[in-house]
Amino acid sequence: MGGVSGPIDPPRDGEGDRGAERRGGGGASHSLRRPEVYEARKARREMSLPEVLLWQRLKGSPQGIAFRKQHPIGPYRADFYCAATKLIIEVDGIGHDLGDRPEHDVYRTEKLERQGFSVVRVLASDVLHDPDAVADSLVVLASSPPPPPLRGGPPPRERGGS
Repeated sequence: MGGVSGPIDPPRDGEGDRGAERRGGGGASHSLRRPEVYEARKARREMSLPEVLLWQRLKGSPQGIAFRKQHPIGPYRADFYCAATKLIIEVDGIGHDLGDRPEHDVYRTEKLERQGFSVVRVLASDVLHDPDAVADSLVVLASSPPPPPLRGGPPPRERGGS
């Protein structure tokens, strides 16, 4: 018989719980497969004060509009996202005015809009000044139907005599 003789030590914390992986626990194996998810989870724990103030007002689906915080979208992460209207909300602090950040933000916004998302940028100072008003305006914006996608070419001509 090729068994182990003697007492067997119990597994250390986190080891041996095969069900933990099915329940969403079990360590970093899931996040290593999708690093954007790991980064989004980390960002949710490290939100800035304006983001926290805004999230306090957007969580819980105000007026039936559901928002997500620090939501990964491809290689990017939206500060807040409304899936129903494909609305991305970015809270821009002073760092967005420095270096090549403005150009990067324009490029990112254009790329996301080409994919069918709407991007709204909110100044962090506006959120700090009146978070309720900013949140209310975002809920109204998110409850509006998205505009139809732009098509290339001139508008259609009227039929009839000319």
